[in-house]
Amino acid sequence: MRINLIKKLIRWVFLAPLLGASFAVQALEAPRHTPVLTLTGLIGVTNHKEAAVFDMAMLEALPQHEFTTLTPWEDRPIKFSGPLLRDVLRLVQARGQTLRATALNDYRISIPADDAQQFDVIIATRLNEQPMSIRTRGPLFIIYPFNAHPQLQSARYYERSIWQLKAIHVE
Repeated sequence: MRINLIKKLIRWVFLAPLLGASFAVQALEAPRHTPVLTLTGLIGVTNHKEAAVFDMAMLEALPQHEFTTLTPWEDRPIKFSGPLLRDVLRLVQARGQTLRATALNDYRISIPADDAQQFDVIIATRLNEQPMSIRTRGPLFIIYPFNAHPQLQSARYYERSIWQLKAIHVE
C-alpha cells in the first residue's frame, strides 16, 4: 500500500507541472508591427477582440525549427525555418479538429489539426535563412517536412502547404 502511495506521489510530482501549464491562462501581447497572421475560431487566447494576431517579431520570438526538403515547386532542396504549427496552436489554446487556412490571394485549404501533432509542420518565416517576400511565397508558408515521411510526398499534403498564409480559422 505504501509503495502505491509513493508511486502516486511521484506521478503527481511529474504530471502537476504539465497539467498546470495546460490550464494556465496565458497572455498574448498585442502586435507592435504590421500583423501577418490572424487566428480565429475555437481558440482560448486572444489579443485583439476575438482573434489572436501575430506580427513577424512575435512569430520569430517563438522557438524556431528548420528542415531542408524537396518541394514540387522547386528543382532543388529548400531550407525552411519558423515556429512549429503545433506550438502556435498550443499558444492560442486551439481546440478544433480542422484548420481553415487562407492565403493573401484568398486561396483556402482545410488542414486536419492532427497534422500539426503528427508531423513537424512549420509556419515558415524564412526560406534559405532569408525572410520571404510575397514574390517568394511569403511572408508565411505552412510547409510539411516532405523528405522526412514518404506519405507526405503526395498531392494531399502539397495542397495543404499554403504559401502567402494570412489567417487560420480553427473549427
